[in-house]
Amino acid sequence: MRRIAMLGLLLVTSLPLSALELAGVKLSDTAQVGSQALVLNGAGVRTKWFFKVYVGALYLPQKQSSADMVIADEREHSIALHMLRDLGSKKLYGAFNEAIQANHTGPELKALADQLRQMAAIFDAIGEAKQGDVITLDYLPASGTQVSLNGVSRGLIPGAAFNRALLKIWLGSKPAQDDLKKAMLGG
Repeated sequence: MRRIAMLGLLLVTSLPLSALELAGVKLSDTAQVGSQALVLNGAGVRTKWFFKVYVGALYLPQKQSSADMVIADEREHSIALHMLRDLGSKKLYGAFNEAIQANHTGPELKALADQLRQMAAIFDAIGEAKQGDVITLDYLPASGTQVSLNGVSRGLIPGAAFNRALLKIWLGSKPAQDDLKKAMLGG
């Protein structure tokens, strides 16, 4: 009887863990950025008032629960935004920009001005993110942040400082949503 129980336990623990599902979105347990394999660190639903806007997922080289450590890490990582509703580029960029401004001083924002203009241009070119679309923000240390829509690159924004600014949207001291920050950090 003990051998059967041990065999059952071995079979259960050897099965692959199922991917996380939030708001009807099945998230992959892994992502690939450049040559780096990443793991799902955490994910949550971004809401605005009572509307579900997107499922945000954070992929890192290894699990991390400290926002400061994630922001300071210069290795590859990815944020995937699975859209739960249609959202025009001006509103989406406006929300990003508002969160970046909340987490930076005037001089810091001035230093990021060129990259913020590049990001605005990328979102203008996207036009509208539709329900079911996936926006990915992949950080490649040698080149910058690759912005993609449904797997198609829409632009590259250079600089580690800009990528840290993006991470602060979700993980900064004034995140877009506290419970989303906690969820993306695996909480």
